[in-house]
Amino acid sequence: MPATYDVVVIGAGVFGAWSARFLQKSGAKILLVDAYGPGNSRSSSGGESRIIRLGYGADEIYTRFAMRSLPLWKEIFAETGRPELFHKTGVLWIAPDRYQYAIDSLATLQNNGVGCEQLTVRDLRRRYPQISFEDDAWGIFEPHSGVLMARRAVRAVVDQALAAGVDYRNLGIARPSGQHKLESIATSTGEKISAGSFVFACGSWLPKIFPDVLGSRIFVSRQEILFFGVPPGERQFTQPAMPTWLYLQDEFYGMPDIESRGFKVAHDRHGAPVDPDTQSRVASPDAVESAKEFVARRFPVLKNAPVVETRVCQYESTSNGDFLIDRHPQLENVWLVGGGSGHGFKHGPAVGEYVAAQVTSSAETFTKPEPRFSLATKMSTQNRAVH
Repeated sequence: MPATYDVVVIGAGVFGAWSARFLQKSGAKILLVDAYGPGNSRSSSGGESRIIRLGYGADEIYTRFAMRSLPLWKEIFAETGRPELFHKTGVLWIAPDRYQYAIDSLATLQNNGVGCEQLTVRDLRRRYPQISFEDDAWGIFEPHSGVLMARRAVRAVVDQALAAGVDYRNLGIARPSGQHKLESIATSTGEKISAGSFVFACGSWLPKIFPDVLGSRIFVSRQEILFFGVPPGERQFTQPAMPTWLYLQDEFYGMPDIESRGFKVAHDRHGAPVDPDTQSRVASPDAVESAKEFVARRFPVLKNAPVVETRVCQYESTSNGDFLIDRHPQLENVWLVGGGSGHGFKHGPAVGEYVAAQVTSSAETFTKPEPRFSLATKMSTQNRAVH
């Protein structure tokens, strides 16, 4: 007889882990399933670190989601005894004159009561002499934002969910099928698991599991991250001298040397399409050279710094960067949760809370669906607007 749950959550990345946690809080019997394990190296939630920042241009919905998520991250780290999984480095936005995204970010932060500073180029050069700024540069500094230690943060959420009563299974699943309603899923071991509802929060695997619905609506791209070795005894590239930073015009971002792993640098531009199961996890020579050129130009002290570590992950993006959180168009008890689009990790708590409210839809938890998260708004041509 198949195992039966109220809700099965497929995918133990950041969206799935937090969804399972909030669904459990509603009193439901929950099973969390992942083929490779929570925060595994093939997932978009794997890797050492992710930025949590509140600035989002004019996209106030994501500023509010980040504002909700940051205290929830801190809360779960405190509950699990892992406060070191958040580093309050501060986040520095660097923009050229009249750069609209930065102008909108500053206005949105101020309108939502987020503590931040507007910095002139003189301020920037005085505070951060290790960075080379152009004469028209200006900045926004978010003092309370910083870095989440990604794979360990996901593990902390899963551990807390299991302690609260969520079941977990390390299993692959077959592509689901059914008419109007999904009764059960088949696993890689031949087992069947039944549930009242199913939440597919499996990131880069969504278009493989639902090719007819999402094959042309979720774009999986290769993203390469490099860590540069800091000179012996050099403190300019560690906290508090160096914040997490985003160089808007160059489309690079990075963070200080945390836990002696190196100075992190990554290009935010979408890479080539990839398969998350089979893509090479070795950084390409082109990515290394591009990052080296950027570092030499913007951080002159690190001009000849060695690359001490690299990582390759993937973004799973929707057409414009909005999240996908909606019912399957043919299966009424199946929910599609994804489209992290390279900026989703920080929002895990708010996404999980929203998903649980949608799935349970009781009078106590009812939240009006957000139109921007609907499947109907996801196109088959990319036109990135949210980042």
